[in-house]
Amino acid sequence: MNGPGDPPEGTPEGPQGGDEEYRSVVFDESFIRAARLQEFSARERMDDHAPAVRTRHAWARVSASRQVLLLVVLIALAFGTAVYMGLRHPYKEPGPPAAEPLRTVLVPLAPRDAVPGAPSAKELFDNSPATRLRDGIEGITLPAARRTQNFSEAMVMAALATAKEYVVKSALDPGVLTGGAQRTVRLLLAPAQLDQFDRSFAHPADDGRNAATGWLIRFDPSQVALADRTIRTQGTFAITEVSPAALEVSSDHTFVYAVRPAGGKPDATSLFTVRRTMRFRFDRDDLQEHHVQVLQSAVQAGPQSCNADDAVFLRPLFAGQKATGDGPAGTDPYATGSTDGALCGTLDPAAQPSPPRH
Repeated sequence: MNGPGDPPEGTPEGPQGGDEEYRSVVFDESFIRAARLQEFSARERMDDHAPAVRTRHAWARVSASRQVLLLVVLIALAFGTAVYMGLRHPYKEPGPPAAEPLRTVLVPLAPRDAVPGAPSAKELFDNSPATRLRDGIEGITLPAARRTQNFSEAMVMAALATAKEYVVKSALDPGVLTGGAQRTVRLLLAPAQLDQFDRSFAHPADDGRNAATGWLIRFDPSQVALADRTIRTQGTFAITEVSPAALEVSSDHTFVYAVRPAGGKPDATSLFTVRRTMRFRFDRDDLQEHHVQVLQSAVQAGPQSCNADDAVFLRPLFAGQKATGDGPAGTDPYATGSTDGALCGTLDPAAQPSPPRH
């Protein structure tokens, strides 16, 4: 152990000579660096009557390499604490709602009398309520896009634009309407709904889940032909933020098609009207990937017979035809089992074209 007069790092090496008697008052550099008091320089003592010595802080007595090491340790501790608190934070952003299967409702609208017809689609359009509607995509208009609490204006616009694209491709595309090209609609769907979409076309059923006509409007090409490529349309969109992680878009549109029997006389044209309301959902991944979740689809279409099997194709009645049957089968509220049953409505005569004026 060093004596009270020895420097902290021991007795310095080197020749002693005649300085042996001054050993107790000679200090090497390590001793000076370890001192708690430091003497001011002569210039410093001349300024403001400063005292002769000042106290050195403990941090100043630590070597530069040790200071760097301590800083690295402190930064590592701070970073680790921040990561830990981030992982353990109790207020995480809620995730998007789980993808739901599409639910569908199909309601045939049966006419009371024979379906009116005319030689041309224009004549029928001009003499029916369809005259107030616009042509094709011109009737599919979007509202102004405004930001919500958790979604920017650009995100809201992307949701509206994708919903419009779905409506256009599923109700106005001639390839889809004539029983093909459903791939263009399928590409817009979120991956979680693809299996249900494929089942609806492989094994269609009017059970509220697996109707092909719940996803899109289509006619049997062996039975129905479009008498005119002009389709009259009208409708609205509305958008709502349902959670911090999801937007929902609702649509309500009416489509009027000019149809005739496939292979029949081209002058036997009639109108077929479809009103379709839909509800779409978008989470942030859907917006980024240009996908949509279709949650609900309600279709009212006529003129059709109440007993029309419209899960695969919509089945229009043509000019001069009448609805067959007296309506849907009765429903027994005391019966057990499935409550799914055919729904049917009566097509208001005011929705049909009036006789042309000559």
